[in-house]
Amino acid sequence: MSTTATHRDLPAASRRSQAGHFARHFFEMCIPMCIGFAVGDAIYFGVASLLGYSDPFAELPVLSLAVVTFNMTAPMAAWMRFRDMPRPAIAEMSAAMGVLAVVLLCLGWLGLLSMSTLPLLAHGLMMPAMLVPMLLRLDLYT
Repeated sequence: MSTTATHRDLPAASRRSQAGHFARHFFEMCIPMCIGFAVGDAIYFGVASLLGYSDPFAELPVLSLAVVTFNMTAPMAAWMRFRDMPRPAIAEMSAAMGVLAVVLLCLGWLGLLSMSTLPLLAHGLMMPAMLVPMLLRLDLYT
């Protein structure tokens, strides 16, 4: 007979606690991502303006997608490291951000998405993309 508990075997209070821990962890990682894109994008737009680009998302979409991905991933990874998360988990979460950027870029190159929308889409999809590795490692995030 197995002694391993399944999700159905857990009391409702324990499942709520795990769901709360998962949600708290998710939002704790969203905060540095938002700060990263707010500060990083402001710097990027400032530098781009000095170089003569008034709308870098439209004029430099590939570079902008890379910058947005970095601006959101680096602070998230730093926060995870600060919280003593295992390095493989940090790498997986960071890879999810990179994979999203590559998928968006491919869709842009195929003409399925406007290239100028890729950085904005990345902003909006990075946090949901973060859910993929989290859901694959519930034991770590709950």
